[in-house]
Amino acid sequence: MPGKFEITKDKRGEYRFRLKSTNGQVVAVSEGYTTKASAAKGIESVKKLAADAAVVDLSE
Repeated sequence: MPGKFEITKDKRGEYRFRLKSTNGQVVAVSEGYTTKASAAKGIESVKKLAADAAVVDLSE
């Protein structure tokens, strides 16, 4: 079973999405969006960009 995205609505009325791994652990949380449609577009952007995204180590 692959990970999943969940869309939630916070106390301020903003929509956010979170990415959960197969074991249910939250691995990423979005910024707040004013509409559910915007949050869904954010998910699609992450799906497109993450597959080929470079890893840049800025810790050093």
